[in-house]
Amino acid sequence: MKIIFLGIQGSGKSTQAKLLAEKLNLPYVETSQLLREKREGADEDAKKIAEAFDKGNLVADEITVRVLGERLQKADCAGGYVLDGYPRNEIQFQNLDDDIDRVFYVKVSDEEAIRRLLKRARHDDTGEALKRRMELYHRQTEPVLDNFRDKGILEDVDGERTIEEIAKDIAARVDDYAEKHAG
Repeated sequence: MKIIFLGIQGSGKSTQAKLLAEKLNLPYVETSQLLREKREGADEDAKKIAEAFDKGNLVADEITVRVLGERLQKADCAGGYVLDGYPRNEIQFQNLDDDIDRVFYVKVSDEEAIRRLLKRARHDDTGEALKRRMELYHRQTEPVLDNFRDKGILEDVDGERTIEEIAKDIAARVDDYAEKHAG
């Protein structure tokens, strides 16, 4: 099963993606973590990634698509995966596998997302960078949701509940989907 989690930064999508990946025994793949790891290198991509992160911009699509593609080609992803935070725009959507089973959109208000993000205190979570990333999300990522909605695979999830309530809700939806598509 190939599942994607989308939501504004601070929505809790990563928490839910990890929980579901564990439940389904599938690899958890987070694009921002792959890019953070790649940033530690000494090549040109690493410099471009660091610059984008520091300014609160999205990493260039060609780099993101390449880094993710390399990860999804690994043997552990052959039976499916849980993908966190990708695609972030139309170009990335066009470079996505056609056989995605479900997309969970974890929805929270901007105010709730900011409140959560300021609590986690990561060095790239400055007020200005957070504001920029949220603007980018609304402008570039939200329109991609309509593509998934049109395909009939988008599931809206209320992200302003407890972690346990959300996880139970998502697990039930995955079980229903699996039941309907078994065999």
